[in-house]
Amino acid sequence: MPLALLALATGAFGIGTTEFVIMGLLPQIADDYGVSIPIAGLLVTGYAIGVVIGAPLMTVLGTRVGRKTVLLVLMGLFVAGNLLSALAPTFGMMLAGRIVASLAHGAFFGIGSVVAADLVAPDRKAGAIATMFTGLTVANVVGVPLGTLIGQAVGWRTTFAVVAGLGVVGLVGIARLVPAMPRPEGARLGRELMAFRNPQVLLAMAMTVLGFGGVFAAITYIAPMMTHVAGYSEGAVTWLLVLFGVGMFLGNLLGGRYADRALMPLLYTTLGGLAVVLALFTVTAHSKILAAVSILLVGALGFATVPPLQKRVLDQASGAPTLASAVNIGAFNLGNALAAWLGGLVIAAGLGYTAPNWVGALLAAAALLLALWSAALERRAPAPEPGAAAAPAAEPAPLALHH
Repeated sequence: MPLALLALATGAFGIGTTEFVIMGLLPQIADDYGVSIPIAGLLVTGYAIGVVIGAPLMTVLGTRVGRKTVLLVLMGLFVAGNLLSALAPTFGMMLAGRIVASLAHGAFFGIGSVVAADLVAPDRKAGAIATMFTGLTVANVVGVPLGTLIGQAVGWRTTFAVVAGLGVVGLVGIARLVPAMPRPEGARLGRELMAFRNPQVLLAMAMTVLGFGGVFAAITYIAPMMTHVAGYSEGAVTWLLVLFGVGMFLGNLLGGRYADRALMPLLYTTLGGLAVVLALFTVTAHSKILAAVSILLVGALGFATVPPLQKRVLDQASGAPTLASAVNIGAFNLGNALAAWLGGLVIAAGLGYTAPNWVGALLAAAALLLALWSAALERRAPAPEPGAAAAPAAEPAPLALHH
């Protein structure tokens, strides 16, 4: 794998850390600004909304320049947003800093996926995407707990300053290691939007929303579930989230490895397995050991879907993949928000803290049905007539180091 992927993974590590570390720092931030926990929770909601909006917006703005230039600008935004968060004198300024940082999230992973795939041979594209996303999964194992400890020890502002420093490291790495990439020939907004006329692209994005949403239906409420049902102490929740991060890391590696060999069978296996594990989690949540195993499996099966789903979008939008890839990153966050809302509804209805697991199981099962439908449509698609000229590629690969 090229060294340029290390630079992309470093940027992903910083972004993953700033996205999730806020959850462990909310009480401190709420106290400092004199706001309630629900109001402080807007820092999480605002970030997710910023990702959904920023992914297509920043990608569209970047269609006029080369992809490396866009990545550098995005990392600059990320650094600026986290510095603003670290120095914010008011809660409103803190929220603004979170939104500025979030604008870089979707476009970075979307454009970064395209760049990563173009750095390697065709049969290693999913592996390259998984390598970049390794930064995100390692962030959950190392960055989030370390950032939480720093925040608890010396203040949450220091955490965001350190994350901004990580962004600077990623920016320098991209500047030095990612090859210069001219603006792709013929890259226009109209052409990028054409990708969304392909039903397979829309189906892949729907699978993203429902499949990864299944994960967050359970994980969003993991703290009350583990303390009130499994019997863990509040302090143990941090380590359970580290275990979830380990599962994400392992799932990402496996997903990247096998998506290049058998993409759709991998999706059937991971989505089906995720639905089963989440359904069983309603029972296993009553046992400390089985609950921990379930958390590991949810992380592994959930994140094993990321490389194949991202590659599926790239493959189906091959002529103009940049916007579609970025929008699919927004779809992950849309799924997170949808699942968290649905999980909250069933808890509020008095169905208990394990009820979100059923919500997650149903979402994952729905994603599996969409995957089967997508494959059936693909099989029924008419084959090109013998002797027909192949359609020219709408956008040549911007880089081909493997040649």
